[in-house]
Parts: sequence; C-alpha cells; structure tokens
Amino acid sequence: MTNLPAPARHRAELEKAWARWTTTSGRRPGLDMVLRSEVVASWERSLRTVDPARAVAPAADRDELGSRWAESPLRTPVTELAGELRALAEDSGLVAVVTDEEGTVLFSCGDRSLRRSAESVNLAPGGCWDEPYMGTSGVALSLHSGRPGSVWAAEHLVEALHGWVCYCAPIRAADGRQLGVLDLSTYWDRSHPLILTTVRALVSAIESRLHAEQSRPAGHTRLEVLGAPRLYKEGKLFAMRPRQLEILTLLALEPEGFTPERLHEAVYGDRSVSASTLKADVSRLRSATDGRVADRRYMLTEPLACDAVELLAALEAGDLTTAVRVYRGPLLADSDVPGIVQWREHLDVCLRTAVLADHNPEHALRFGQRCPDDIEIHEHALRLLAHGDSRRAVAAARLHTALRY
Repeated sequence: MTNLPAPARHRAELEKAWARWTTTSGRRPGLDMVLRSEVVASWERSLRTVDPARAVAPAADRDELGSRWAESPLRTPVTELAGELRALAEDSGLVAVVTDEEGTVLFSCGDRSLRRSAESVNLAPGGCWDEPYMGTSGVALSLHSGRPGSVWAAEHLVEALHGWVCYCAPIRAADGRQLGVLDLSTYWDRSHPLILTTVRALVSAIESRLHAEQSRPAGHTRLEVLGAPRLYKEGKLFAMRPRQLEILTLLALEPEGFTPERLHEAVYGDRSVSASTLKADVSRLRSATDGRVADRRYMLTEPLACDAVELLAALEAGDLTTAVRVYRGPLLADSDVPGIVQWREHLDVCLRTAVLADHNPEHALRFGQRCPDDIEIHEHALRLLAHGDSRRAVAAARLHTALRY
C-alpha cells in the first residue's frame, strides 16, 4: 500500500474501515483516524435502515414524480440554467443532479457514459437518495447538515457507490427553507476540490433566479394551447375567440414581437385580408388581455404563462422530462393559421426527435400516450422496456392499435 499514490492509498484505507463497519456490529479502535466524524455519524444512522450491499436506489412513483417536478419551485430556475449545467457537466465529465427536499431526483444531465453509470444505480429522475433510503452520500449529508460537502469513494455506505465522488450543496428559498440539493458527481479518481466551489457558484445562480421569481407578484393569466385550448384569468376559465387565441399564442411564442406586416402574413398568409382587419383583431385581443399588447410593434408588454412556451423552453434546455409532461397534444390542432401551423410542426418535430433519440422508456411511453397513431414511437418504447416490465403490455397494445389503423 505504501507504493500507491496518496488518493489510492486513502481509498484502500477507507475500504478497510468500511469492511470492518459493515461486517461487525460496532466501531473498532483507530477507525476515527480514517473516517470523518460526519461520515461516522451518518453510517451509524444509515445502518439501521440501509443494506450496504444494495445495488440501486429505490424509485419514487412515476406519476408522483411528474407532479413533484411540476410543482417544485426549483423547476423554473433549473430549467433556465439547464443549458449551462449541461454544457459544464458534459465538458467536465460530470453528472449534474437536482433533488427535492426529500432527496428525490427531479432533474439530471451530463456526460453520456457517466450518466449511464449513474442510471445503473438510479442516480436519475425518480431515484430516492435521502439517508434512510441510500445511506451516506453527498445528497444525504447536505440534506441532513444543511451545508455544502462531499462524499468520496468508500465514505459511501453502499458499496455500489465506492467508485464515485459527489459534491453537493443545499438550495434554499428566500426565507431559508431547504428546497433541495444540487449534486455534481464523477468517478473517485477524477475528484477535485474546485468542483465543490463550482457547485456553490451554481447554487448561487439557481437561488438568485429563484428568489427573483418568488419576489414577483403571482401571475393571474395562463394560456394553454397544447391539446384543448384554454385561457384562465384570475384562476377562472375565460372565453376567447379562436382568432384571438391564435394571435395571442403567436405573441407568447415570439416575445420579440411582430411588425404589422409580418403578423399579417403569419395570421392570414396569402389570403386577401385588409390591414384594418388585423388591427380590429388585435384591438379585440388587447381588450381581452387588459391592454397587454403593444401598439406599434405587436408584442406582449409582459410575459404570459403559456404551456407552449414552457414546452419550447424545456426542449431548448434539453429537459425532456418536463417537455413530455407539458405536452398534451398538438398546438391549436384545429387551426390552419400559417404561423400556428409552422410552430405546431416545429414543436412536434423537436419533441418527437428528442424522444426517439432518448433512452428513457418513460419518455417514449408518455409521448406515445399523446400520439396513438405513431408506430415508430411505440416500437421505440418496446425496444427500451426490459423483458418482464409490465409496461410493455401498454406499448404493445398501442402499437397493435396503430398498425390496425
């Protein structure tokens, strides 16, 4: 052992300490020289509920997971930063994970090969990583202590994690409540103290966006145009003409707005419609939205909560879990307005392409529910689902129906 590099030598000493702790009923003299006190305390707590030989983290209910992410205050700031998180993780050979306050993974991204290894232990959306479920880990220690920290190699109680190092920091609301944890993980021999500094900087960026969002007054208008179109004002369903919905959708999807000529083309195409007709349509829309449409350049004067905008943001951020959850059907499916048709095809092609390139069967199943006639999606779901998975029956039935029609 004396000829090993220092990190490898320390890892070997930790492995010996771990073996003595997990094969006997109590601590042994000299172990505190190797183990940090917070790791010892976590092992003592964890051994009551966690088998060190377990191979994978337990999974939360799939339907519940979608609700957790949809309702989490972390969803908006994390989605906004997802592009930066993904680029950092992929370039640095890391996996980035965000959990909720109970240690359930809500979001993950990063190096492709490393993500496959992480998914093998369910360090992926739905995985439960609090101490009672998976023992000592960076996520568990940050949740328990409320402080940034790391867990390295055999400091993990579960042996399947001994090849990993995780750097974590809690994410807090403006009032100090702990909302979850950001974790950057990699293999133990790639560890570096600067990764913890990076975690802290990323958490600061997430919290900055989170606190700004929480300080804004709650929005009172929401537009839903994926599947059945609906507009809510003050929490109540508000009736609006199809043309108004179409124009409002275009303005929501293109926040930079339209010149009168470009909006005319997007709404009427080659039809012979006078400029005064567009002005009248916009005027009626302005009245319905309490004056939220600017005069000269047609654009919204403040952002509008809209499911199509959320879908677009999720696709651009690579957050496929949110994208398939938000998608309830094609954009204003009955509309033949040129601008809407173009956006409908754009969103559908982007989402479908992302699902077919993804290796998570849950995404293919969720998207397939909204696209019953898409044979390729159902075949993709079947390829991804393991033999013995009861969900294969659902995918097979959908494929059978699609092939019949």
